[in-house]
Amino acid sequence: MAAPEIVTFGCRLNAFESDIIRRAAAGLDDTIIVNTCAVTAEAERQARQAIRRARRENPTARIVVTGCAATLSPARYAALPEVDLVLDNEAKLKAESYYLHPPVAGATGPSLFRERERGFTPQQIAPLPHAGEGAEGRSPEAGEGVRARAYLQVQQGCDHRCTFCIIPYARGPSRSVPMPEIIAQARTLVEGGAHEIVLTGVDLTAYGGDLPGQPSLGVMARRLLIEVPELPRLRLSSLDPSEFDDDLWALFADEPRLMPHLHLSLQAGDDLILKRMKRRHSRAQAIETARRARALRPEVAIGADLIAGFPTEDDAMFGRSLDLVEECGIAFLHVFPYSPREGTPAARMPALAPQIVRERAARLREAGVKALAADLAHRVGTIGEVLIEKPGSGRAAFYAGIVCPPDVSGIREMRFTGVAGGKLLGTPL
Repeated sequence: MAAPEIVTFGCRLNAFESDIIRRAAAGLDDTIIVNTCAVTAEAERQARQAIRRARRENPTARIVVTGCAATLSPARYAALPEVDLVLDNEAKLKAESYYLHPPVAGATGPSLFRERERGFTPQQIAPLPHAGEGAEGRSPEAGEGVRARAYLQVQQGCDHRCTFCIIPYARGPSRSVPMPEIIAQARTLVEGGAHEIVLTGVDLTAYGGDLPGQPSLGVMARRLLIEVPELPRLRLSSLDPSEFDDDLWALFADEPRLMPHLHLSLQAGDDLILKRMKRRHSRAQAIETARRARALRPEVAIGADLIAGFPTEDDAMFGRSLDLVEECGIAFLHVFPYSPREGTPAARMPALAPQIVRERAARLREAGVKALAADLAHRVGTIGEVLIEKPGSGRAAFYAGIVCPPDVSGIREMRFTGVAGGKLLGTPL
């Protein structure tokens, strides 16, 4: 291998951090770095499978395991015979971690390295200069790096404790990147060819709570657009409907460069289940958020996360989550079969049979496929701007994938003429 191979699991933030890892570990030969996710047991299973496959196919390679799963259970991954080095979420972003790795006292097996034993400092966050210089805008959905679109981390960690979620224990408390640093990195990304920047974080709508003056996400995004007028498109990643601030709504209403696409962290459509999840929004608030977004920007597309088969969920409760897909008009649905995570309160709640969880996840996914088909069919005949991400493929402002002629580039206005394979067909004007 001429350079380290990076295998990424999980969220947009992990994809963003994999770009930092690529620079931090640049120059390492015969090395495979697995950036793990801990959000579900299935994500961990896939990571372990990837580790075993990497060793089979590359018997002489150095295999490094990092990410949320490795941060939460370093000894478990260090004990795998295929693994040479384990790094936590802080160490993985530092170049010296890949060259200097003293073992943790008492560790057995492969070298186990953690930057600090005691967790996180309040302002610790990914080194944004590396991200700005090297980020390729990797799309977790497509798994491909593209220069046209870049992810920019503006927030890290989470102060909330949803009963199903282990991520705050892996990522630490919420901390925000100061606005001047965000603006500087955005300029670097635009100079490097990015036409769209996606702001990302673990709890994006918590942005600014730890900064002087507590600037909100809406305030920060508006200033970014003012200070970087050459940026054509700004998109937001997952948002908590309970934390929308007035500035964010105002920006969504009056700034066309903020894309008409909201991805909501909903998780359930039943109020009792939401309470047992320790979520901060209600079913009515979720529906009202989608309604208000459409009133302000009729072209908006709504995405959402939903968990299928949460403990104690009965048929009626599940039905309310299923109905939420239509009531909110969720075109881009991410479904997560509930997976108990050791150390979370939900893991101690009465669990449903795995078959029921799988069946409910399948029904939610089917509803999501139908909702996307309906949304795309409704847009046939309309005109919109498309960002070309690679030859023959682009993305509309409302997030839908676009199939287009291979000889167009940049941002092009197109007429949407049909639907194929869950994407719109675009004809340049």
